[in-house]
Amino acid sequence: MKKLARLLLTVALAFVVVIGFRWYRYVSNTESPYDEVGMTLNSAMPSPINAWGCAKLKETFSGVLPPYGCGADNGTQWK
Repeated sequence: MKKLARLLLTVALAFVVVIGFRWYRYVSNTESPYDEVGMTLNSAMPSPINAWGCAKLKETFSGVLPPYGCGADNGTQWK
C-alpha cells in the first residue's frame, strides 16, 4: 500500500511540475500570447495565478488584443 501511495504521489507531483512549467513558459514567452495550450492553462488557473499570468503577458504584449482568459468583459481590453 505504501508503494502505491508513493507512486501516486510521484505521478501527481510530476504532473504538477510539467503543467506548471508549461504554464510559466507561456506567460514568460516573448513570441505570441495566442498559444492555445498556454491560453487554456492560464484560464484554468486559480484567480491570483491567472491574474499574475495576465499581468506578465500584458507587460510583454500590451499592444495586441488580450488572449482568452485575460480580456475584460468586452474582450478587446486587458483586465
